[in-house]
Amino acid sequence: MSSNIKENIKMDILSKIDIRVGEIISVEDIEKSDKMVKLIVDFGTFNRTILVGMKKEREKPSEIVGHQALFVVNLAPKKMFGEVSEGMLFDIGYEDGIIPVLAMPEKPVPNGSRAG
Repeated sequence: MSSNIKENIKMDILSKIDIRVGEIISVEDIEKSDKMVKLIVDFGTFNRTILVGMKKEREKPSEIVGHQALFVVNLAPKKMFGEVSEGMLFDIGYEDGIIPVLAMPEKPVPNGSRAG
């Protein structure tokens, strides 16, 4: 793990990132990719498709169905492997070279609840 801390930012930059709790309602394989899966995530008032590179990190990616996790929901959509990703899973560990785990609320909260 790196002990290097990224450069300081001002609060107004952080406040632009929309991080919300979503419940993972399905995980689908993306056959054209050796690492990507497609998540359908329920944010309470809307659902999003979010592509995640976890195929090589988990023996059974579908084990996360039904779990709540944190997601960035205001990234510009990005097309990959014929699918459009509408956000990003906020996980823990990837940047440090360990097998990532979900960033999850300690107890259930309403889908769509904002972090911050």
